[in-house]
Amino acid sequence: MHTRKKTRALRVGAVGVGGDNPVRVQSMTNVDTRDVFAATAQVRELAKAGCEIVRLAVSDEAAAKALAAIRAKSPVPLIADIHFDYRLALLALEAGVDGLRINPGNIGGAEKVDAVVRAAAERGVPMRIGVNSGSVEKDLLARFGGPTPAAMVESALGHVALLERRHFHDIKISLKSSSVRDTIEAYTLLSGRVDYPLHIGVTEAGTLLPGAVKSAVGLGVLLYNGIGDTLRVSLTHDPVAEIGVAYDILRALGLRERGPEVISCPTCGRTEIGLIALAEEVQKRLRDVPEVFKVAVMGCVVNGPGEAREADIGIAGGRGLGIVFRKGEVVRKIRGEENLLPEFMNELDKFLQERRASGGRKE
Repeated sequence: MHTRKKTRALRVGAVGVGGDNPVRVQSMTNVDTRDVFAATAQVRELAKAGCEIVRLAVSDEAAAKALAAIRAKSPVPLIADIHFDYRLALLALEAGVDGLRINPGNIGGAEKVDAVVRAAAERGVPMRIGVNSGSVEKDLLARFGGPTPAAMVESALGHVALLERRHFHDIKISLKSSSVRDTIEAYTLLSGRVDYPLHIGVTEAGTLLPGAVKSAVGLGVLLYNGIGDTLRVSLTHDPVAEIGVAYDILRALGLRERGPEVISCPTCGRTEIGLIALAEEVQKRLRDVPEVFKVAVMGCVVNGPGEAREADIGIAGGRGLGIVFRKGEVVRKIRGEENLLPEFMNELDKFLQERRASGGRKE
């Protein structure tokens, strides 16, 4: 695995990005920003799941003005997503947002860009330039023969130049495509040309399972190659699900951990309990636990504890019997398949209480 590229450091509110900071996890609300109650509730749900920066769509003046109330109750920094209208950017800054997602080449002439840059600089608010394959300028499409990775990079650099000419350098950049290969190539090209922090993601990745797979492949390759300072897993789903997938990707690469890791065997002809349902229910019940530890749910009482010896706690089931083990050592037997889940959850509760009492580590 390649050493992560050292990029410029900046701050989105209280959250450090780039430099020596960890790869940050972002998401975006999918409710109407004008609905302050709904937007605030979703921001809080995302934060509870481990999201560190939340972006909100700002489609009109009412949405921009609603940001002040949402920001006042948000436990994490907020980014305003702006397209075309520089006035919305100014209103969002006045509302106290911590970042802008904006392409300065799309908001009008030089005076409008000047106004946004000046307001952002006065408040110490960074901007993310976000280029998607569908937003590449027509002249670049003609020049490169379509929204190629090279065309996306040139588009991003054009927007960056507008800010650099105004001595503004608190910049993040993203280059997203629904093509995993194009996304990887675009970020790889860009990383070789700039030292700004990069926000990585595969856009329009799809529904839960296909989107998670595409994101894991695209983001996994980039992160393995040392590219990426913040990330978003884009799913056609509840955005809270994006956070779990993001941390699973980071955990798989040894970059960050949050919450328990549930390992479970894939089942085979020797499995004599409803292991799939058991593993899924354990995973579900541990979803909001922030502590980092490893849980095993195995289908064989003979080999299960040995195969999952590195798990902190686990259960292995056989015909009418379950054994609870810690670090491969059997600590309890449970009789009756109907008792496996409730009794194992009791054991997990006791394990967590002991861990918390002893100052067990979180992420």
